Amino acid sequence: MFTGIIETLGRIHEIQKDQNNLHITVDSSITNELKIDQSVSHNGICLTVVAVKDSLYIVTAIDETILKTNIGDWKTGDVVNLERGMKLGDRLDGHIVQGHVDQTGTCIKIEEANGSWNYTFEYDKNLNNITIEKGSITVNGVSLTVVNSKANEFSVSIIPYTFENTNFKNFKVGTKINLEFDVVGKYISRLYSINKI
Repeated sequence: MFTGIIETLGRIHEIQKDQNNLHITVDSSITNELKIDQSVSHNGICLTVVAVKDSLYIVTAIDETILKTNIGDWKTGDVVNLERGMKLGDRLDGHIVQGHVDQTGTCIKIEEANGSWNYTFEYDKNLNNITIEKGSITVNGVSLTVVNSKANEFSVSIIPYTFENTNFKNFKVGTKINLEFDVVGKYISRLYSINKI
Protein backbone atom coordinates (compact mmCIF):
# COMPACT_ATOMS: atom_id res chain seq x y z
CA MET A 1 0.00 0.00 0.00
CA PHE A 2 1.27 3.47 -0.94
CA THR A 3 0.21 7.10 -0.54
CA GLY A 4 1.15 8.57 -3.93
CA ILE A 5 3.67 10.95 -2.34
CA ILE A 6 6.91 10.39 -4.28
CA GLU A 7 10.02 9.91 -2.12
CA THR A 8 12.69 10.22 -4.75
CA LEU A 9 13.57 9.52 -8.37
CA GLY A 10 15.42 6.51 -9.72
CA ARG A 11 17.26 6.03 -13.00
CA ILE A 12 16.95 2.85 -15.07
CA HIS A 13 20.46 1.35 -15.18
CA GLU A 14 19.75 -1.84 -17.12
CA ILE A 15 16.84 -3.89 -18.49
CA GLN A 16 17.20 -7.60 -19.20
CA LYS A 17 14.53 -9.69 -20.91
CA ASP A 18 14.13 -13.22 -19.53
CA GLN A 19 11.43 -15.15 -21.40
CA ASN A 20 8.24 -13.12 -20.68
CA ASN A 21 9.79 -11.24 -17.74
CA LEU A 22 11.82 -8.05 -17.47
CA HIS A 23 14.58 -7.72 -14.87
CA ILE A 24 15.04 -4.01 -14.26
CA THR A 25 18.07 -2.56 -12.46
CA VAL A 26 17.47 0.82 -10.84
CA ASP A 27 20.03 3.30 -9.49
CA SER A 28 18.59 5.23 -6.55
CA SER A 29 19.52 7.23 -3.45
CA ILE A 30 17.30 4.96 -1.30
CA THR A 31 18.90 1.67 -2.38
CA ASN A 32 20.96 1.36 0.82
CA GLU A 33 17.69 1.38 2.82
CA LEU A 34 16.03 -1.35 0.74
CA LYS A 35 15.78 -5.04 1.59
CA ILE A 36 15.02 -8.02 -0.61
CA ASP A 37 11.25 -8.72 -0.74
CA GLN A 38 10.31 -5.06 -0.10
CA SER A 39 7.68 -3.48 -2.31
CA VAL A 40 8.55 -0.26 -4.11
CA SER A 41 6.27 1.76 -6.39
CA HIS A 42 7.93 2.60 -9.72
CA ASN A 43 5.81 5.10 -11.69
CA GLY A 44 2.87 3.65 -9.76
CA ILE A 45 3.76 0.00 -10.40
CA CYS A 46 4.27 -2.09 -7.27
CA LEU A 47 7.40 -4.20 -7.83
CA THR A 48 9.35 -6.43 -5.42
CA VAL A 49 13.05 -5.92 -4.77
CA VAL A 50 14.92 -9.14 -5.65
CA ALA A 51 18.56 -8.01 -5.34
CA VAL A 52 20.50 -5.08 -3.86
CA LYS A 53 24.11 -4.06 -4.49
CA ASP A 54 25.71 -0.68 -3.78
CA SER A 55 23.41 2.00 -5.26
CA LEU A 56 21.64 -0.50 -7.54
CA TYR A 57 18.69 -2.79 -6.95
CA ILE A 58 16.75 -5.17 -9.20
CA VAL A 59 13.00 -5.71 -9.59
CA THR A 60 11.20 -8.13 -11.91
CA ALA A 61 8.09 -7.40 -13.98
CA ILE A 62 5.99 -10.32 -15.18
CA ASP A 63 3.90 -10.53 -18.34
CA GLU A 64 0.68 -9.24 -16.71
CA THR A 65 2.48 -6.09 -15.50
CA ILE A 66 4.09 -5.54 -18.90
CA LEU A 67 0.69 -5.81 -20.64
CA LYS A 68 -1.16 -3.37 -18.33
CA THR A 69 1.50 -0.67 -17.83
CA ASN A 70 4.05 1.37 -19.77
CA ILE A 71 6.95 -0.61 -18.30
CA GLY A 72 7.63 -2.27 -21.67
CA ASP A 73 8.49 1.17 -23.07
CA TRP A 74 11.13 1.94 -20.42
CA LYS A 75 14.70 2.42 -21.61
CA THR A 76 18.10 2.64 -19.95
CA GLY A 77 18.51 6.18 -18.60
CA ASP A 78 14.78 6.79 -18.04
CA VAL A 79 13.82 8.45 -14.75
CA VAL A 80 11.06 6.86 -12.63
CA ASN A 81 9.10 8.04 -9.58
CA LEU A 82 9.83 5.94 -6.47
CA GLU A 83 7.88 5.40 -3.25
CA ARG A 84 8.39 2.71 -0.64
CA GLY A 85 5.38 1.02 0.96
CA MET A 86 3.75 3.06 3.70
CA LYS A 87 4.23 2.21 7.37
CA LEU A 88 1.29 1.62 9.68
CA GLY A 89 0.80 4.70 11.83
CA ASP A 90 2.17 7.16 9.24
CA ARG A 91 0.09 10.11 8.05
CA LEU A 92 -1.70 9.44 4.76
CA ASP A 93 -0.66 12.61 2.91
CA GLY A 94 -1.88 11.50 -0.52
CA HIS A 95 -4.61 8.86 -0.85
CA ILE A 96 -4.78 5.06 -0.66
CA VAL A 97 -2.76 3.74 -3.61
CA GLN A 98 -2.49 0.01 -4.21
CA GLY A 99 0.32 0.09 -6.74
CA HIS A 100 -1.82 -1.92 -9.16
CA VAL A 101 -2.00 0.03 -12.41
CA ASP A 102 -5.47 -0.10 -14.01
CA GLN A 103 -4.45 1.07 -17.47
CA THR A 104 -2.22 3.45 -19.35
CA GLY A 105 -3.10 6.89 -20.64
CA THR A 106 -1.52 9.49 -22.89
CA CYS A 107 -0.56 13.08 -22.19
CA ILE A 108 -2.46 15.22 -24.71
CA LYS A 109 -1.85 18.76 -23.42
CA ILE A 110 0.62 20.66 -21.20
CA GLU A 111 0.06 24.28 -20.20
CA GLU A 112 2.25 26.47 -18.03
CA ALA A 113 0.05 28.52 -15.69
CA ASN A 114 2.08 31.29 -14.01
CA GLY A 115 4.26 29.05 -11.85
CA SER A 116 2.26 25.84 -12.00
CA TRP A 117 1.50 23.40 -14.81
CA ASN A 118 -1.74 21.89 -16.11
CA TYR A 119 -1.57 18.44 -17.71
CA THR A 120 -4.41 16.77 -19.60
CA PHE A 121 -4.48 13.00 -20.09
CA GLU A 122 -6.63 10.80 -22.29
CA TYR A 123 -7.48 7.16 -21.58
CA ASP A 124 -9.60 4.33 -23.03
CA LYS A 125 -13.05 4.68 -21.43
CA ASN A 126 -14.04 1.20 -22.67
CA LEU A 127 -12.12 -0.34 -19.75
CA ASN A 128 -14.83 1.04 -17.40
CA ASN A 129 -12.55 3.25 -15.31
CA ILE A 130 -13.78 6.71 -14.41
CA THR A 131 -12.48 9.86 -12.81
CA ILE A 132 -14.51 11.99 -10.42
CA GLU A 133 -14.28 15.80 -10.33
CA LYS A 134 -12.08 16.77 -7.33
CA GLY A 135 -11.48 13.06 -6.67
CA SER A 136 -8.08 11.38 -6.54
CA ILE A 137 -6.07 9.85 -9.37
CA THR A 138 -2.59 8.33 -9.47
CA VAL A 139 -0.45 9.29 -12.48
CA ASN A 140 2.90 7.48 -12.63
CA GLY A 141 2.54 6.88 -8.91
CA VAL A 142 1.79 10.52 -8.01
CA SER A 143 -1.38 11.21 -5.99
CA LEU A 144 -3.24 14.10 -7.63
CA THR A 145 -6.65 15.80 -7.67
CA VAL A 146 -8.78 15.50 -10.81
CA VAL A 147 -10.04 18.63 -12.55
CA ASN A 148 -12.10 18.81 -15.76
CA SER A 149 -13.23 15.18 -15.48
CA LYS A 150 -14.67 13.86 -18.76
CA ALA A 151 -15.66 10.43 -20.07
CA ASN A 152 -12.20 9.63 -21.41
CA GLU A 153 -9.93 12.43 -20.19
CA PHE A 154 -9.07 14.57 -17.19
CA SER A 155 -6.63 17.25 -16.13
CA VAL A 156 -4.40 17.77 -13.10
CA SER A 157 -2.52 20.81 -11.82
CA ILE A 158 1.09 20.44 -10.70
CA ILE A 159 2.81 22.73 -8.20
CA PRO A 160 6.52 23.58 -8.66
CA TYR A 161 7.63 21.12 -5.94
CA THR A 162 5.89 18.20 -7.67
CA PHE A 163 7.21 19.32 -11.06
CA GLU A 164 10.81 19.37 -9.79
CA ASN A 165 10.67 16.19 -7.70
CA THR A 166 8.87 13.80 -10.07
CA ASN A 167 9.26 12.80 -13.70
CA PHE A 168 6.39 15.12 -14.73
CA LYS A 169 9.08 17.56 -15.90
CA ASN A 170 10.02 15.00 -18.60
CA PHE A 171 6.48 14.60 -19.95
CA LYS A 172 5.69 15.70 -23.50
CA VAL A 173 2.50 15.52 -25.53
CA GLY A 174 2.30 11.83 -26.45
CA THR A 175 4.00 10.51 -23.28
CA LYS A 176 2.39 7.25 -22.16
CA ILE A 177 1.67 7.16 -18.41
CA ASN A 178 0.39 4.67 -15.82
CA LEU A 179 -3.02 5.29 -14.22
CA GLU A 180 -4.44 3.91 -11.01
CA PHE A 181 -7.98 5.14 -10.48
CA ASP A 182 -9.27 5.99 -7.01
CA VAL A 183 -10.77 2.99 -5.21
CA VAL A 184 -14.02 4.94 -4.68
CA GLY A 185 -14.24 5.66 -8.41
CA LYS A 186 -13.51 1.99 -9.19
CA TYR A 187 -16.34 0.94 -6.89
CA ILE A 188 -18.80 3.38 -8.53
CA SER A 189 -17.79 2.33 -12.05
CA ARG A 190 -18.25 -1.38 -11.17
CA LEU A 191 -21.72 -0.65 -9.75
CA TYR A 192 -22.57 1.29 -12.89
CA SER A 193 -21.39 -1.60 -15.12
CA ILE A 194 -23.42 -4.16 -13.14
CA ASN A 195 -26.58 -2.04 -13.26
CA LYS A 196 -26.27 -1.58 -17.05
CA ILE A 197 -26.55 -5.32 -17.63
